[in-house]
Amino acid sequence: MKNILENALKNSISYQDYRLLMQQLLAEGKSTGPNQSEELTNYSLLNESRMKRLDKTIKISDEIASEIQKIEETQTWLVITESWCGDAAQNLPVIHKMAELNEKIQLKLVLRDENLALMDVFLTNNSRSIPKLIILDSDLNVINTWGPRPSIATKMVIDYKEKNGSLDAAFKQDLQVWYNKDKGENLQNDLIELLQTAAVN
Repeated sequence: MKNILENALKNSISYQDYRLLMQQLLAEGKSTGPNQSEELTNYSLLNESRMKRLDKTIKISDEIASEIQKIEETQTWLVITESWCGDAAQNLPVIHKMAELNEKIQLKLVLRDENLALMDVFLTNNSRSIPKLIILDSDLNVINTWGPRPSIATKMVIDYKEKNGSLDAAFKQDLQVWYNKDKGENLQNDLIELLQTAAVN
């Protein structure tokens, strides 16, 4: 496990470098990952505009900021992502803004399909769902994990699947509407809850 984490961290990049990578690939008509298609590039293009907007507009509440600033131990927030993933585009800017509030937190990103050994340790319901945030201490022990969606969105997905069997385009549109209204609040609360639970344990 530690070897897998060490290898992933060697492959990791900063949030700023990830944003540059997205932009460079899009300039070549590409997305991240080994599989290239017009569909994945179009998703990445959409996500680039979402992230550009969110990077400017996301606000971290004073209460949440105060909790993050209480963290005294060094942590690495390692996120598994890809440019074509809609959930990653909505959540990464929020995670980045939160990590920026405390110099003890180092945010690192890795691409899923280049790090499948890592991904397969952190499956969600046996699925390679992203984004996946792995919170590590300075010895690379896993403090907690989060992903691929905030708790309210996760419930929306479960309820829709139970009723309709699978997620369709209409639901995906509804989910994006929810993200736009929520403005990262649910994710902020989820992460603080995880960090507080870890602190108690």
